[in-house]
Amino acid sequence: MAGRHASPMKIVVFCPNLIGDTVMATPTIRALREHFPAARLTAVIRPQVAPVLDGNPWFDEVIRAHHKSNRVEERSRAVLGRLRSGRHDVAVLLPNSFRSAWTAWRAGIPRRIGYVRYGRGLLLTDRLQPPRDGAGRYLPTPIVEYYLMLADVLGGRGTSVRLELATTSEDEAEADRAWAALGLTTDRPVVCLNTGGAFGPAKNWPAESFAGLARRLIEERGVSVLVLCGPAERDSARAIVRLADHPDVVSLADLPPSLGLSKACVRRAALLVTTDSGPRHFAAAFGTPVVSLFGPTHVAWTRTYHPRAVHMIRPVPCGPCQRPVCAEGHHRCMREIDVESVFRAACGLLDREREKSSGEGSRSRPCTLPESSYVSH
Repeated sequence: MAGRHASPMKIVVFCPNLIGDTVMATPTIRALREHFPAARLTAVIRPQVAPVLDGNPWFDEVIRAHHKSNRVEERSRAVLGRLRSGRHDVAVLLPNSFRSAWTAWRAGIPRRIGYVRYGRGLLLTDRLQPPRDGAGRYLPTPIVEYYLMLADVLGGRGTSVRLELATTSEDEAEADRAWAALGLTTDRPVVCLNTGGAFGPAKNWPAESFAGLARRLIEERGVSVLVLCGPAERDSARAIVRLADHPDVVSLADLPPSLGLSKACVRRAALLVTTDSGPRHFAAAFGTPVVSLFGPTHVAWTRTYHPRAVHMIRPVPCGPCQRPVCAEGHHRCMREIDVESVFRAACGLLDREREKSSGEGSRSRPCTLPESSYVSH
């Protein structure tokens, strides 16, 4: 490798395809940057996910790539041309997809590090086996650790699992405009709510439940409530506002959608209540207290190591099933997470933050939940 060209070494990181996974990749990206400070780091990332990493200083170049993009420069042929001309030394493949390994191989990148999944083993030079149990089944492994093991192949595993994001000045300006347009003020705490996600409807908590939670938070805690949403969740956000029927419940549904805006809103929120979707990971990266509602997905895969997080689960015989749509048709894992339990968890986090800021942390009250729910950090 050293004879191929003079230093600095050139590393291309194929980033995950989902928002939450990309946030969970930040410890790995940071570790590579810290271990190879003189290297040229290039990201290959989906256009709709790229804004997640805006504001962070790790990459020297960002290549937006999607084989179905409407932009010629983002399609496979153009991306391959840029990768070939970049003469990269190493590809770190965070997605398990065959396409990412195929792209790195076709681009002529001599060293390709990734997990042996989906028949792509022959395309890799450094092959990692995913953790399995004695029966050969995949072991639920925190994605943060899963990605860091790839960096460890290069000797750059890093010592921190802390998720990290940044906002840009435009993100913050956009949030300022949204705050003003929606009547939110700095003298009153704002609690953000978030439903939906790219995974599928099985993760959703009912709009009626979100609306009931919003009313209780406003009436009993004196906060304002902002409902977050992406383009696909606008109708759900509007439904929550309509069902809550309170002037202090507002949403982003009628504003231009933006990941940067969502990041800035979560960063400045007093609390986030969310399903297991992208904004949950924003909260961990910004240190925002968060109540996460889990149903079909396994907590162990997406552990964030966030000390201000409460995970809530209603155990059911069929879960966690990891399915995007409820195969049983009853959706009990999410429907039976009751508003009272979520409200208590939210109050526990709000009280803890208030008491910590006033120096009264020793008098913090624990959050008591029914036996069928549990709290986990």
